[in-house]
Amino acid sequence: MGAGEGVPETFPPLAKADYLTKTPEKAIHAVKFGLQGKILVNGVAFDNQMPSPGLDNDEIADVMNYISNAWGNSSEKKMVTEKMVEAIKEK
Repeated sequence: MGAGEGVPETFPPLAKADYLTKTPEKAIHAVKFGLQGKILVNGVAFDNQMPSPGLDNDEIADVMNYISNAWGNSSEKKMVTEKMVEAIKEK
């Protein structure tokens, strides 16, 4: 949704989401390759599918950096780079 709050019981929030801050590699993997199966975000289980949006590595880095610094999120870690995204491999 517009404020990053997600949709309860359907789509997890991006605003203040511990999944993004505690497991950034998993978050990058989800954006890069899509996501299927259960994840926990802020203690709430979500079990849905997210297809890969087909973005290039530099675009994925941009998305991750935007999310990490929007909707009340504050990234105190280093910025996600294209090389960091490139290093994430499909499992």
